[in-house]
Amino acid sequence: MQFSESWLRSFVNPSLSSEELSHLLTMAGLEVEEMTSVAPAFEKVVVGQVLTKDKHPDADRLNVLTVNVGQAEPLAIVCGAGNVTVGMKAPCALVGAKLPGIEIKQAKVRGIASFGMMCSEKELGLAEESAGLMVLAADAVVGQSIREHLDLDDHLITLKLTPNRSDCLSLKGIAREVAALTGAPLQDVSRASIKQTASQNRKVKLTASAACPRYSGRVISGVNAKATTPAWMVQRLQRCGLRSISALVDVTNYVLLELGQPLHAFDLNKLNGDIEVRFARAGESLKLLNEQVVDLKDDMLVIADGKSPVALAGVMGGADSAVDDATTDIFLESAFFAPGVIVGKSRLLGFSSDSSYRFERGVDFAATLDALDRATQLILDICGGQAGAVTEEQGELPVRHPVKLRTSRVLRVLGVALKTDEIAQILSRLGMVFQQKGEEFSVTPPSYRFDIAIEEDLIEEVARVYGYEKIQPAPIQARMSILPLVESQRPLAKLRRSMVLRDYQETINYAFVEAEWERDLCANTAPIALKNPIASQMSVMRSSLLGGLLAALRTNLARKQPRVRLFEIGGCFAAESGSYSQSERLAGLAYGGAMSEQWGAPARAVDFFDVKGDVEALFVPRNLSFQAAPHPASHPGRSARILLDGRAIGWIGELHPQRQQQYDLPQSVVWFEVELAALTQDSVPKMTDISRFPPVRRDIAVLVDENVTVQSLLDAMRAENAPNVVELALFDVYRGKGVEQGKKSLAFRVLLQDTQKTLTENEIEENMARLVAALQRQRAQLRV
Repeated sequence: MQFSESWLRSFVNPSLSSEELSHLLTMAGLEVEEMTSVAPAFEKVVVGQVLTKDKHPDADRLNVLTVNVGQAEPLAIVCGAGNVTVGMKAPCALVGAKLPGIEIKQAKVRGIASFGMMCSEKELGLAEESAGLMVLAADAVVGQSIREHLDLDDHLITLKLTPNRSDCLSLKGIAREVAALTGAPLQDVSRASIKQTASQNRKVKLTASAACPRYSGRVISGVNAKATTPAWMVQRLQRCGLRSISALVDVTNYVLLELGQPLHAFDLNKLNGDIEVRFARAGESLKLLNEQVVDLKDDMLVIADGKSPVALAGVMGGADSAVDDATTDIFLESAFFAPGVIVGKSRLLGFSSDSSYRFERGVDFAATLDALDRATQLILDICGGQAGAVTEEQGELPVRHPVKLRTSRVLRVLGVALKTDEIAQILSRLGMVFQQKGEEFSVTPPSYRFDIAIEEDLIEEVARVYGYEKIQPAPIQARMSILPLVESQRPLAKLRRSMVLRDYQETINYAFVEAEWERDLCANTAPIALKNPIASQMSVMRSSLLGGLLAALRTNLARKQPRVRLFEIGGCFAAESGSYSQSERLAGLAYGGAMSEQWGAPARAVDFFDVKGDVEALFVPRNLSFQAAPHPASHPGRSARILLDGRAIGWIGELHPQRQQQYDLPQSVVWFEVELAALTQDSVPKMTDISRFPPVRRDIAVLVDENVTVQSLLDAMRAENAPNVVELALFDVYRGKGVEQGKKSLAFRVLLQDTQKTLTENEIEENMARLVAALQRQRAQLRV
């Protein structure tokens, strides 16, 4: 809402500067979005009156004026304006005045000395264009500063109000706030005392009394619709962002801004019969003031006469009953409409109005007659006429239920020990009616406050008036102790650090994903669907982290990143036996080079075994095993299930070529996903002796069938639990000359060591024999 600071100060004038007032409003919850001056800075411009006008002897378009500026002698000024006349009053810039972009000096114009300049609105910076001199009112005081005469030191303040503060959509409402915040006296608008001088009236019928609990109106006859709106009213309307239309319409807009009550004036002679407030009927339509023809629906509240709807209640009047220059009699309406009935109607019709903006948030139902009388008095003063009696119908008005406020609760919420007297004073300044019993208040909100319903609302009001800036942060005082860090549990921070040290970067994605991801990557044809998804491409809950990682990969590739390694820790969701389950997982993917571009090693693409090494590093010192198995997202021959102690805990694989093509990925992607619970379980370190004796190395080379896995052989040898074997590892795989087709040669390194002595040859051979026997049971043939 935009308003004039000077208009506000006519209601309440605290001893604050414009900047301080702006800050006060913002800190009280009425955010000042913008504050601008109504005119640029200038000085030495006064009200001047043209005494004489003579043609310039050497210029056809120039005149030589003598201008009274309130000094001892009139000034001679050369002027070229076409609208200058003798007797007119206009702004006059004296010598030395600094206007926007120009400084006035004494000068000769075609040989005639000029001691100032008569000004237009453009030259004063008040308008973009102007056709001639700015014509001032006849009662303007000659010699008075133009800034004072036109109130050009005023500021335009724009508030960004929250929807719950409809009481501040008027100058009176804002003034109430300022008075409560500062303690400055409030100059309220006194209710006009209207004397009935006409007998005409219109009966009102409230068919929809729940939607319109209060409707009042008055006939004003014999008005002059062509009357000129006073300059002071036009100025206030313009500074609030409204243009002057006609005196009758300007009055209703003025009262709207002043008191917050929307009004409407009907041309009485265009109404057929009495007024009825009802819902629209099937087939009815209405042409509004904005020339839009609306097909009315049965949930739209209308003001109707005996023939048809004449206004869309709380939104806009009808064009067929609008006042115009020929209007002589009007029916002036002031009503309260239930917010729930008005809300959304203007948006449904594709436009907004000042009336609907206020009615759908709630207006003061107790001030309906006050606004009607205020507008009536202004119309009588400006347009003349005779006022009839007020016609009013009333249903069940909103009830203001008392709200309990406890001093102890104020302390608990705000952390400030306010005394009951201080709270009582704040409530009184806010216009709250209350009863006090000890440290407890029973507060009845005023009719214009629709936002006070619970105790916390009142506490917020106390905090606003007390001042948020006075509420100082207090240090936390609590008994605190460091939580124990269980050695058998690995914290997530450690896992993240491990991934970062292996050159991965963490990403965080939505748990809502596309249904196509679930189908293509997880073969999940019945994912958990969302009832109200935030977007069409986020309609189901994910059962895997892979989709989000691939989307992040594509984003990075679109930004020319040649090498990408990403990981995510997050929840995955599944439907099981009519209920839902959530499991936490860690997933990662690698794309591009195995290492960053460098001179120390040849460039190569990341492969399955690079990522397998990353996964194994996360589980050290525990040993993983990998079992070839198909996964819908992986290459058929490059996919494995990850096992820990024989239990499946995740997957690793290279992305399926079809998915690589589907996601426009130039190179292959290697990914993995494991259960987080398996990673957070850690083995407790155990102390062992460090051997002072040298280890012994022996190698075992065997021939096996091509389909025999290395893992099965390593598992068989470890199962022997040979007492002196400390390490088993594969160091060579050979296929070729000397090895028959369908076979492969595997070479294992065996390290043997004892912490108490040097091993003898017999002990070494005994351990080796056990390992060889274990390999032979796996159908391995010893190479010699």
